[in-house]
Amino acid sequence: MSFGLCALASARADAPLRNTYWKLTHLADTPTRTAARQREAHLIFVAHQQRVSGSGGCNRVMGGFELDGDKLRLSRIVATRMACPDGMEQEQLFLKSLGDVEHYRIIGSQLELLDRSGEVIARFKAVALH
Repeated sequence: MSFGLCALASARADAPLRNTYWKLTHLADTPTRTAARQREAHLIFVAHQQRVSGSGGCNRVMGGFELDGDKLRLSRIVATRMACPDGMEQEQLFLKSLGDVEHYRIIGSQLELLDRSGEVIARFKAVALH
């Protein structure tokens, strides 16, 4: 019986911000999509460094971040400059939104990045890597 309770508790535990593959699912309230033959937009916050990396869908993304409680500031975000036939508009909105991040919250396997007023800028889902 105690095993069942432990399994239930761990199933509801919040995913950690760091060292989790966060797949972008929404920009504000708009669902995102992955263009054919392109990477999905995602972020990974490095476990023991103040670095973040990922993809905007077409281009690789990297930079720094600072945490203080629920405050999250992304800094020095840069991206490669490849042109892709699809998804560039979504990628540009994603990259622009990263500069507006002030806070974050994690509920279960969902990460929300919020602006100064508490509005959701971007929503992500934790994806298990095998």
